[in-house]
Amino acid sequence: MKKIKVYSFLLFFILLFGTSVSAQVKKWTLQECVDYALKNNISVKQSELDTKTTAIDKKLAIGNFLPSLNGGASHSWNIGLNQNITTGLLENQTIQYTSASLTSAVSIYNGLQNQNRLRRTKLAELAAQYHLTKMQDDVSLYVANAYLDILFNKENLKVQEAQLMNDEKQLIRSQELVDAGVVPRGDLLDMKATVAADKQKKIAAENSLLIARLSLAQLLNLEDFKNFDIADMEMEAKPSVVMAESPEAIVEKANQVRVEMKIAQSNLDIAERDIKIAKGAMQPSLTGFYSFSTRAGYSERVTGVTLDTANPTSIIGQVEGTGQNVLQPNYLPVFSKAAPVFEQFSDNKGHNFGLELRVPVFNGFSARGNVEKSKVNFEKTKNAFTQAKLDLETNVYKAITDAKGALNTYEASLATAEARQEAFNYAKEKYAVGIMNAFDFNQAQTLNTTAQSDVIRAKYDYIFKMKVVELYFGIPIIQKQ
Repeated sequence: MKKIKVYSFLLFFILLFGTSVSAQVKKWTLQECVDYALKNNISVKQSELDTKTTAIDKKLAIGNFLPSLNGGASHSWNIGLNQNITTGLLENQTIQYTSASLTSAVSIYNGLQNQNRLRRTKLAELAAQYHLTKMQDDVSLYVANAYLDILFNKENLKVQEAQLMNDEKQLIRSQELVDAGVVPRGDLLDMKATVAADKQKKIAAENSLLIARLSLAQLLNLEDFKNFDIADMEMEAKPSVVMAESPEAIVEKANQVRVEMKIAQSNLDIAERDIKIAKGAMQPSLTGFYSFSTRAGYSERVTGVTLDTANPTSIIGQVEGTGQNVLQPNYLPVFSKAAPVFEQFSDNKGHNFGLELRVPVFNGFSARGNVEKSKVNFEKTKNAFTQAKLDLETNVYKAITDAKGALNTYEASLATAEARQEAFNYAKEKYAVGIMNAFDFNQAQTLNTTAQSDVIRAKYDYIFKMKVVELYFGIPIIQKQ
């Protein structure tokens, strides 16, 4: 009895623990999936980094308007025959000195290149934001499609499980009929084969559901995808008000709201601005400059003179007529240690400023070649803009056609499923009284199950394709309350 109580307690603990763990598994809604993907999807993160790059380029373009300021300093040793910077004499010695400088320059005029570059970076920043918006729309659409795929596979799994449960009941019924001698043993074997096939279909449905969950988890960039699951929700396949609009109206609306056209227009504006930048390089440029420099030496300096007692005078000439020698006193320089460094910096400082004009005359056709390349790129971008407009129109018409086709398929599948259900109900009645063999009954049941799966598949296909049409009309995938 004690062992039984212990086992019962362990079993209760395991069931309780398992229930609590299962209850902790988060069930993701479609809104949560889309919001999480927009923050964590790798493609979205890459687009966000692109926007940061364009913001940095904008700061650099603004910096081109500001003066440059650079400082420098050096300390050197000259060994050998050098000119003493203090005495000006050539001496065989080691001289060291320190110099410092500060330079500044500002562009006054350079063909309006700085202005055009700034405008270009603003356009690039806007284009990057459009690319981010498009990526967010694409990811939202992918998430919605993956989410609907999971819902489809869940409902399909339920259909396969119900089919297996019914066939297992029929297998028991067939065994009873065979034991009673009402139906031949071959019907029992057919029913066993049907049950085995149902189990295979159930396993395939489970695998499809697992793959669908994995695909959505990867879109969300989740690490713990094994415990990932979505909340069960009922999706109605109801017509959209957008389908009441004419295709022309939807195309016109798409040209206004879709970022594809905004991206194409931004690229066209950038290409036009590139032409102006290239032309600016062919104009003269005017730059203002200023520099400040100073230096200090560490050699002894001359602070005075003293009479040379060994040779106090020297003859420098004679007086004409008398022949008297003209004498000059001989002085020797008096050296002392170098002046303080900061005092030398103050004494030796200097300034240099002015204007520099550069006129491009010939640079190997580079300036003119850049202009021609920019013009060619503009024409290519213009063609890309026209192609983007045509592609958008084509995609809208295709989306409308696909949505209408999906609706027709869904309505047809509903009618087919209703007819198959009635045929299956009739087959059950005939099989129950023994006037239909197991093979024909299984065929009717398989057709009914297939029809139910077709309805589910057509329903979610229609919902997704309707979402695509709504997206072209400016309606977001998820409308927040």
